[in-house]
Amino acid sequence: MFQDLPPEPPAVVAEAPAQSLQTLTPVTQARVAAALTEATVDIDTGFAGASMVLYGAVFNPTDTPADVVVVVRGPDQPVRLVRKVRVAGLWLNSRPVVFEGAPGFYMTASTRPLSDIASFSVLRRLGVGVDHLRINAPEQETTVTRFGVRDVVINRLGEDYLDWRRAVIRLKEDAALYATDPDGVRFVDQGLFRAEVELPTEAPTGTYEAEVWLFQEGEAISVSRMDLTVDKVGVERAIFDFAHQRSWLYGILAVVLAAFTGWAASAWFRRT
Repeated sequence: MFQDLPPEPPAVVAEAPAQSLQTLTPVTQARVAAALTEATVDIDTGFAGASMVLYGAVFNPTDTPADVVVVVRGPDQPVRLVRKVRVAGLWLNSRPVVFEGAPGFYMTASTRPLSDIASFSVLRRLGVGVDHLRINAPEQETTVTRFGVRDVVINRLGEDYLDWRRAVIRLKEDAALYATDPDGVRFVDQGLFRAEVELPTEAPTGTYEAEVWLFQEGEAISVSRMDLTVDKVGVERAIFDFAHQRSWLYGILAVVLAAFTGWAASAWFRRT
């Protein structure tokens, strides 16, 4: 005995939504992406400097060659300078001059010299390079007294501003806190690059700002930014926090310790 099978249901055809398909716009402008191998540097009693690698990639869909410039700027610190002046045949120190906004650390690394990458006006506008470094100074000249010494915070528009500014950069370069490397960025593969960041022993603590600029035909077309933290740890950190958070108690203990050390030394010499 045979039983008739039920008829097959009609096929259901689902239509795609009208907005489900989108046309992807091709990327036509070059861009850069970068990162640091270490985002934190710890400073302890045995700190002798640090070295890290900044690496990244350039996405360049065009045929125009591109240059990479790396800029690392440390936290701003006041810089106190004095000038030798001749008075009555004697060389004496002039009144101290203070720059309030000089970065404690500054370095640039690039694929070639900065002057070959961009014009003076472009570099000055971006503040890229030691020659174009922004060193903050107040618009008005003020006089302040610190630790019993009368200091002058110079005016940015003063006649001697450039001379003092050159002195700040020269002193920082001598201490290895300012550096320029025109060949510091190297392409290790197609579009992949690397640069070394060297921190000296005297590197200040705080937050550093790292910028990676991508230039084409003398113009900056892309930038990648990241932060680097340099901080004290261990005994160094404990003493630093104690001295800043309880400065009056730290001063008293320093005086007591100095007095005790002097007394102990004199007692030891009397016995011998």
